[in-house]
Amino acid sequence: MMEVNKLGKALIIGAGGVASVVVHKCCQNPDVFEEICIASRTKSKCDALKDKLDGGQTKISTAQVDADNTEELIELINSFKPEIVINVALPYQDLTIMDACLATGVHYLDTANYEPVDTAKFEYKWQWAYKERFEKAGLTAILGCGFDPGVTGIFSAYAQKHYFDEINTMYIVDANAGDHGYPCATNFNPEINMREITANGRYWEKGEWIETPPLSVKQSYELPQIGAKNIYLLYHEELESLAKNIKGIEKIRFWMTFSDSYLTHLKVLENIGMTSIEPIMFEGKEVVPLHFLKAILPDPASLGPRTKGKTNIGCIYQGKKDGKDKTYYVYNVCDHEACYAEVGSQAISYTTGVPAMIGAMLLLKGEWKKPGVYNVEEFNPDPFMEALNKHGLPWVEDFNPTLLDV
Repeated sequence: MMEVNKLGKALIIGAGGVASVVVHKCCQNPDVFEEICIASRTKSKCDALKDKLDGGQTKISTAQVDADNTEELIELINSFKPEIVINVALPYQDLTIMDACLATGVHYLDTANYEPVDTAKFEYKWQWAYKERFEKAGLTAILGCGFDPGVTGIFSAYAQKHYFDEINTMYIVDANAGDHGYPCATNFNPEINMREITANGRYWEKGEWIETPPLSVKQSYELPQIGAKNIYLLYHEELESLAKNIKGIEKIRFWMTFSDSYLTHLKVLENIGMTSIEPIMFEGKEVVPLHFLKAILPDPASLGPRTKGKTNIGCIYQGKKDGKDKTYYVYNVCDHEACYAEVGSQAISYTTGVPAMIGAMLLLKGEWKKPGVYNVEEFNPDPFMEALNKHGLPWVEDFNPTLLDV
């Protein structure tokens, strides 16, 4: 085991758009994050982040690490001696990072659940299987602490604690009205984005999962500040944990917006096999088509200066309070240009990175520290909701929202 950790030290693994936001927000809170280390396979990206923010109160260092290699991770953790690892790398690397945290006695937080490289499958079972090991080690692992998953779970815990005796129906609506000017680009990792969208839709109803063909269920919904948008039913990982943790739940659906241009490009790419994760031979080398597509699409981290407009992400709940029907809608609206002005990133990265910082902050303060593996809705939501307002993601409540059609 490693030496006793110093409070206020965080190892941030990843150097993309979300990691950039996490680093910026940690440096805005030097009373909590006294020292951070940014680590990635490409050290030059870490150094570029450090150069932007060096000179403040938070001490910043960088390191090169292969997050697929547990032994490398263990060596880095033992060298830096953080109290928490903030994993904003790829979801394929969640388990190796969790293994390294267990080996070194360090707390863990991520923003997306583990998925195998060779199977587009979003499940928590691999990470939930670590619960007993983290309990025995006296360590906390916080899963899915971005926006969705993440804040959507916090919103649910808050609604359950303050407004409902039971929540029966829940709709998560993730709308991005931003415009980056490209005919086709993804607002977060293209590989993860396209695997998510081309998978079957799935929702929870009356104790069972119901599947739908990809993007086959849609409707128009009027969203505050951004107007009417076409929203499409998807499967999203937080549905699995919310179905387990929210009392009285009978139906949960997740909806997301896509532009017609993006969907047209996606259909063409899918039809010609470019979204496939099955390797093919090309000029004597094995190539995964989706990996190649990721390489030629714009880097999401580069979209910040181009993107205008707003996001609207929130949850609509129907249930009972004191025997009476109750409806509640809580959401955040985030402005792409304001995010870029503050931290140099577009709103999709911002809405994921800010909650990751808040979750790590609450753990370091001891408010979210309990041995085991937990989804965010299993913690007290109140300090997190307060922190959202303070750190750039204010939320709005509506007790008479327009209900979805299906």
